[in-house]
Amino acid sequence: MSIDSLERRPTQFNFNAHRPTLAGRRYAVSAGHYLAAQTAFAILGAEGNAVDAGVAAGLVLGVVQSELVNIAGVAPIIIYLAATDEVVTIPGLGHWPMALDPQRFVREYQGHIPEGLLRTVVPAAPDAWIGALSRYGTLSFSEVAAEAIRFAREGFVMDPLMSELITTFADGYRRWESNGQIYLPGGQPPKPGDLFVQSDLARTLQYMVDCEKAVLGKGRLAGLEAARSAFYSGDIARTIVRYHEENGGLLTMADLASFRVTPDAPVAMDCGGARLYTCGPWCQGPTLLQVLAILDGYDLKSLGHNSADYLHLVTEAIKLAFSDRHSYYGDPRFVNVPIKELISAEFAKQRRDRISTRNAATGMPPPGNLGVSAFSDSPTNTSYANRLPSLDTSYVAVIDQAGNAFSATPSDVSFDTPVIPGTGICPSSRGSQSWGNPECPSGVAPGKRPRLTPNPALARYPDGSVVAFGSPGGDVQIQAMLQVWLNATLFGMDLQAAVEAPRIASYSFPDSFEPHAYSAGQLNVESRLSGAVTAELTARGHVVSEWPDWTWRAGSVCIVRRNGSTGNLEAAADPRRPCYALAW
Repeated sequence: MSIDSLERRPTQFNFNAHRPTLAGRRYAVSAGHYLAAQTAFAILGAEGNAVDAGVAAGLVLGVVQSELVNIAGVAPIIIYLAATDEVVTIPGLGHWPMALDPQRFVREYQGHIPEGLLRTVVPAAPDAWIGALSRYGTLSFSEVAAEAIRFAREGFVMDPLMSELITTFADGYRRWESNGQIYLPGGQPPKPGDLFVQSDLARTLQYMVDCEKAVLGKGRLAGLEAARSAFYSGDIARTIVRYHEENGGLLTMADLASFRVTPDAPVAMDCGGARLYTCGPWCQGPTLLQVLAILDGYDLKSLGHNSADYLHLVTEAIKLAFSDRHSYYGDPRFVNVPIKELISAEFAKQRRDRISTRNAATGMPPPGNLGVSAFSDSPTNTSYANRLPSLDTSYVAVIDQAGNAFSATPSDVSFDTPVIPGTGICPSSRGSQSWGNPECPSGVAPGKRPRLTPNPALARYPDGSVVAFGSPGGDVQIQAMLQVWLNATLFGMDLQAAVEAPRIASYSFPDSFEPHAYSAGQLNVESRLSGAVTAELTARGHVVSEWPDWTWRAGSVCIVRRNGSTGNLEAAADPRRPCYALAW
């Protein structure tokens, strides 16, 4: 397979998108909510750079999608710095409290990590956002947080998807009075069109702004540090820790005060003329590179877009890479993850040799042989139909006039852990993506990070072209991103058509979220796929279920790109959720 460049070229595939690919010459934005896209666009118009705009949009997502994204959650980020031609990542993911007994979940909860305070890890998003501003931005915290505060204080109109999600998970919100007061006003989920106000959240963000303004005159960096300290060692931290102390939680002032994210090198792979970047194996990001490496041995284009032959190979490659994810990926500070080998051509060939072009693997394949110890277990099949899929996350991508690019996937839900009373925030419950068994590569340990699903991506070309893209969707994220990438690079679709094309998703591996349900052979397909294709996939052994058309469960990819040859910028956003793109 020769994966073509994302350069501007005549479209090779006729797919009529419902929205246009937006284009401009100055800057481009795509985000998981239209108010976040609008905010980023306004920051760029006020001469902020891509980092300023991306952080402002990320904070807004924590307000207008607070069922999916928490201000005190996670925020993994990839940034391309045009002036230095450098790609950096900010691993916006917190670690388990140092007071954790790693055997507790085995001893008391049969190896599971219960909902509530015990799955709390150190909140990383505030530090990630402010750290990005300090190192690579130009604006103050008060400038980038202004719209988030306004939307929290004055409210915004509830969109249908947010209303649906709060309704679906209403029983979770009812468990804690503080959650119900915000998300079930009057005891009921908000309806589409209702004004949704989060006054406590507005006061929390305003307190950080006030602390920044208290050191006015000492410079931008001093102000940003004051805003950060307000969260990690000031009144916000004390309020969080007091609640944990009074309710059996584990977070301490020392956990919060000692936490600080530092930039990290990305994981990268050459792919059909592009250099494709993800965050490290503390998240699932490199799995995207693995799948592409496995598929590189096939002439996928000749099989036809979304044909049974094509979708079968894509699915089987996903199963293999996700098996390796389960067996090898974890916090590199605790686990020896052979990441160079995992994305190598040699290992890809070994994995590719396991694929039958006619028959689906009946479940999750065994991990590949890398000559090092691999975690192996026998996951128990769980009926997919009988479980409620987990909520997930959101995304923002920005490219500015100077060519800087920002790609971030902020996250953390508000139904599975208590809102700290008076703050409007749920400190990160991302412990839900660890395993209670400490022997697992992503098993629990004091100071260790869970294996994160949110995974922004970025690509560069020798002529200066840059692409930033990502998606919500838990374990579907990688799969949705993969299909959009192939739609654009292999089949020549314009960006919006690539985003809108029908998708599939495998569930033939343990889910990243507690209770880590496993559905051997499960393959969901959007019902726009032809019946003949679905029937052929079933005949090959895939356990096929149809999604409704345009389901939000199929991921929601946002993507922006800069064409290095023409200087044009393009943006596309997924209509499966309230995403929006803007370009000028």
